[in-house]
Amino acid sequence: MIDTPKRPVPQPGILKIAPYVPGRSDTPHGVKLVKLSANESPLGASPKAIAAVREAAGRIEIYPEGSSRELRTALGEVHGLAPERIVCGFGSDDILHLLAQVYLGEGDEAVMSQYGFNVYPIITRGASAEIIMVPEKDYRADVDALLAAVTPRTRMLFLANPNNPTGTYLPAAEVERLQRGLRPDILFVLDSAYAEYVTAEDYSVGIDLVNASDNVVMVRTFSKMGIAGERVGWMYGPDHVVDAVNRIRGPFNVSLSGQAAAAAAARDIEFTARLREHNARWRSWLTEALASNAIRVPPSQGNFILALFEDAATSKAAFAALRDKGLLVREMHGYGIPEGLRISIGLEEHMRAVVEILKAFGAPGASN
Repeated sequence: MIDTPKRPVPQPGILKIAPYVPGRSDTPHGVKLVKLSANESPLGASPKAIAAVREAAGRIEIYPEGSSRELRTALGEVHGLAPERIVCGFGSDDILHLLAQVYLGEGDEAVMSQYGFNVYPIITRGASAEIIMVPEKDYRADVDALLAAVTPRTRMLFLANPNNPTGTYLPAAEVERLQRGLRPDILFVLDSAYAEYVTAEDYSVGIDLVNASDNVVMVRTFSKMGIAGERVGWMYGPDHVVDAVNRIRGPFNVSLSGQAAAAAAARDIEFTARLREHNARWRSWLTEALASNAIRVPPSQGNFILALFEDAATSKAAFAALRDKGLLVREMHGYGIPEGLRISIGLEEHMRAVVEILKAFGAPGASN
């Protein structure tokens, strides 16, 4: 006799998921909050994106265009891509969930690096597949270790490049080597969420690799470019992947204002350049100002740095000292780096304030 459950039972894997925990957003009473915990734009949004949202506000009684056609057209123009090979979503998380739903199932495996974006394990478990977590080498994805972790059950491999929360990246040649080492039936998900902030000359966003392969998709986001509140992400991939994802994608999965804001932001290349220039300057400054024998800062290509303290207790004390002054950064316990704090690149005054406080924890400070 079959023992019938007394209540609905989730699919296998769901209750194994550790829920995503956002960074804290509280400060002591009366202290003004400066949020340096979510890698948001310190320069706000593109004025053109703001204008597009205001214009869209007069049309919110209608459904958005179901395929995000205007946004895909804008992305095609800016990046030189075929719009029909682009899928847009409610943030890049939406795209990642769709990919996992399409290509993973019970008995399958997804390979990912040790300190990769912690949404990857969530969507893998959500699809009832198994997580294969691969150790990194000095906070950097290890191509040889990733390839060695592949088994006959592997169906997907996730790589964030640059990586969140470490800021480290793999050069184009290493990413290509990784793809060449994968079976053709393994989907290689190249998460280029921080591509706009990369200054390394040997970096590739992944478009050429997608064009040359049948098993690679590139995933991007607008959240780091000033419109995080609109939640817009996108994917560029082979026709067969685009077709499969579109079969389960919600028909109105990007809002009217989100489509308008993202299309305007994509076309505002001058604003994107200003963001990159500001970030590059203060990322270098903050790295130099913090790095010492007591605080280590791995070279970052994102719009944040990872400050590594001597131990978890010191990291916790540094977080508290910053928070007491209203400077909220991101603790890294959820990523398995309890001795680390991720600090988003903000305005000059905020960067200088961070360094001034962290001098007490071994930061040498900066002379300029």
